[in-house]
Amino acid sequence: MLLIPAIDLKDGQCVRLQQGDMNRVTTFNTDPVAQAVHWLEQGARRLHLVDLNGAFAGKPKNLGVVKEILQELGDEIPVQLGGGIRDLDTIEQYIDAGLRYVIIGTAAVKNPGFLADACSAFGGHIIVGLDAKDGKVATDGWSKLTGHEVTDLAKKYEDLGVDSIIYTDIGRDGMLSGVNIEATVRLAQASTIPVIASGGLSNMDDIEKLCAVEDEGVIGVIAGRAIYSGDLDFAAAQDRADALNGAAE
Repeated sequence: MLLIPAIDLKDGQCVRLQQGDMNRVTTFNTDPVAQAVHWLEQGARRLHLVDLNGAFAGKPKNLGVVKEILQELGDEIPVQLGGGIRDLDTIEQYIDAGLRYVIIGTAAVKNPGFLADACSAFGGHIIVGLDAKDGKVATDGWSKLTGHEVTDLAKKYEDLGVDSIIYTDIGRDGMLSGVNIEATVRLAQASTIPVIASGGLSNMDDIEKLCAVEDEGVIGVIAGRAIYSGDLDFAAAQDRADALNGAAE
C-alpha cells in the first residue's frame, strides 16, 4: 500500500481545503519546496501535487513552484500532479520538467478524446482523477456535479492505457472523517485499472482497512490534512502498511 503525501498549492503556498472549498483554506507551509523535502525525509515513495488555482482557472497557475519542487527532488521519488491540465502541450511541459505522472480530471470527463490522445502520446504517464459526491462525478474544481457514475466512466477508460485512477470522495476530503472504503472498493472492482483512494484519511485504522482491500485493486492512498494536523504520523503509517503487506505475503 502506497501512502502518498499531498501538497496542495494555492498562490505558491502549501494549503489544505475542506471539501474543495477555496474559501475554507488553511495554510500549512509558505515554502512548498521545503515541505516536499520533508515528506521525502519521512520516507515517502511518491508525492502528490495539486495546482488548486489551476483547477479553477483551467490552466497551470503554480508552474514555477512545481518546477522548483521537481528540481529539488531530482530522481529521488516520482511526482504526480493534477489541476488545470486541459491540453497536450501542458502535459508535455510538465513531463519535460520532470513530472512522472499527470492527473487528468475534468478534461477526462468532458473530453474523452483528449484523454485517449494523452494516453497515446504519453503512455504510462497518465492518471485519471475521478472526484465524486454520492457516486456522481464532479468537475471544474468540484464546482459542477455531472450525471456520470464513477464506475461507468472507469469502465470506459480501461482500453486507453490509463495508469491508475485517483478516486476522491468530495464529502470526506479534508474532513478527517475516514476513507470511503466501500465506494473505493466498488470502483476498483468495476474495472481493471488500479485505484488510489483519496479523501478523508484520518488515522491508522484507515490504513489497516485499506491494506485489507489491496487485493481488490486499491494500490495506494493520498494523505492530506491528517499528516499536516498530526492526527496521523506519516512515517509510522507507511511502516504499518509495509508490515501488513509483508504479513499478507
